[in-house]
Amino acid sequence: MQFCPLSIPEVVMIYADVFSDERGFFIETFRQSEFEEHCGNYTFVQDNHSKSAKGILRGLHYQLNQPQGKLVRVTRGEVFDVAVDMRKSSPTFGQWVGAMLSEENKQMLWVPPGFAHAFYVTSDEAEFQYKCTDYYAPGDEYSIRWNDPDLAIDWPLSGGEPRVSEKDGNGLLFRDAPCFK
Repeated sequence: MQFCPLSIPEVVMIYADVFSDERGFFIETFRQSEFEEHCGNYTFVQDNHSKSAKGILRGLHYQLNQPQGKLVRVTRGEVFDVAVDMRKSSPTFGQWVGAMLSEENKQMLWVPPGFAHAFYVTSDEAEFQYKCTDYYAPGDEYSIRWNDPDLAIDWPLSGGEPRVSEKDGNGLLFRDAPCFK
């Protein structure tokens, strides 16, 4: 595996070795020792899998008291994945990074605790899988508006505004959102 920090260096793109032949492919998607060497000493406690149609945007979500690091990948379709730095003490506070993840490129993205996370489906549908470093705590989840003017995320929208949940549609503005120290 290759681990490549993005412009916010704590967010890491992971390129796995893919072994393909006429029968299909094999890919090792996680190895604890390599992950710790390149991303930090984290333990994953929960795996999630979602399916979404084209034009769906989920996020920007984060938990403040039980922050989750997420190792994300797409096993069907394609998404534009985004991480926003919510750590006031960070030199990249309020900045975002984005990456296209797809079943074709088989790339993974490490989004550490302290970041808000979202993805937008660019294919007809997508299956999104991720490992979490803490359990989901419904009373601790916050949502920032996908179109926050201070963040100015350059979403690759097609066909107008994305479809979002009621919670995400009523998300906070970045300037009003509680942040990490």
